[in-house]
Amino acid sequence: MDTQKIRPDFPVLSKKWNGKYPIYFDNACMTLKPRQVIAAMDEYYTEYPVCGGRSLHKMAKMVDEKVAGSREKFQKFLGAKRHEEIVFTRNTTEGLNLVANSLDLKKGDIVLTTDREHNSNLIPWQMLNGKKGINHVVVHSAPDNTFDIEKFESLMNKNVRLVSMVHTANLDGYTIPAKEIIKIAHDHGALVMLDGAQSAPHKPVDVHALDVDFFALSVHKMLGPTGMGVLYGKYHLLEELAPFIVGGDTVSDSTYEYTKFLPPPEKFEAGLQNYAGIIGSGAAVDYVEKVGRPEIEKHEEKLNTIITDGIKDIPGLKIIGPQEPGSRGGIISFTVEFPKGGDAHDIAIVLDETANIAVRSGAFCVHSWFNYRKCEAAVRASLYLYNTEDEARKFVDALGKTIGLFT
Repeated sequence: MDTQKIRPDFPVLSKKWNGKYPIYFDNACMTLKPRQVIAAMDEYYTEYPVCGGRSLHKMAKMVDEKVAGSREKFQKFLGAKRHEEIVFTRNTTEGLNLVANSLDLKKGDIVLTTDREHNSNLIPWQMLNGKKGINHVVVHSAPDNTFDIEKFESLMNKNVRLVSMVHTANLDGYTIPAKEIIKIAHDHGALVMLDGAQSAPHKPVDVHALDVDFFALSVHKMLGPTGMGVLYGKYHLLEELAPFIVGGDTVSDSTYEYTKFLPPPEKFEAGLQNYAGIIGSGAAVDYVEKVGRPEIEKHEEKLNTIITDGIKDIPGLKIIGPQEPGSRGGIISFTVEFPKGGDAHDIAIVLDETANIAVRSGAFCVHSWFNYRKCEAAVRASLYLYNTEDEARKFVDALGKTIGLFT
């Protein structure tokens, strides 16, 4: 993959901060935006900045056409059977919450998750435990930090209604064996939902081939605008789900006593939508697909290998998750011992101030994992298609110098 042809598409990479170009390694949080996505959104605001789905004039019809086009792009991007299985949301969080609050879960039903879930796939089940008596059960990882398929299967029983798991963890980049998990769950009569925020932007995903029931993603993690996400659901299951947020555009008719809801996906897309965001999201799909997710996956593994080989022997540094970089995609998370004082946030601040390298520090919204292990915080470097081998080597050098200040 020729990153030198890709990088000029990202305006922020040509902007110097304190005399240095940025090295952006915070992609698991949010990716940068290419000119093509910005242009698509600008086109909406300058050429047809009107409401879609309601009016019949030419500009409104153009909005409808562009929105439909973006929906079809995500259908192909995810391998869905029909475009009606694509619901536009604000982010992965909203998609997961939509299913959690719309699925007809009853007292005593069990929801299984992994032990490295983002708060978005943890807190909804805790709240439903209090409201409905739903039981949330955690499948803890194997000693080598991989998914324990035997433990998972031993927890499956007739009361497990839903298996809701992070596909690729933002904690350490590890991808669970989703196809095997889905088959086991279906054999026991359970549905499966995947948090695909960290998988869909980085590797091929085919929801039909996986046979997954629900799949949520955030567009801001795949070069798209903020405030945009997608929920995929098998159509017959979307039909069965109760509406989550209701109002304009979700109904075909209403009286003072009666409401007739529209079919999916409309019944889940209440009110005036983020049309510019939806159109920009379609442009993001175009960009990612043009580069190719197989190529992105290989590129990230190459960069991860450079970084892992460069930092794994630093005294006091411990990489979180599987030790092989090929098992962690584009994420390198680690903790550091600080005999002279300091913490993960100090590492992130010094990297930013001295080398203009942007990383994440903290618990990455996976507080439960850190608290269970009595670990306060970690540092995470996360990669994407515009990052280079030279940046990876600069990170290794700068990290070594930074850690040396505290050890």
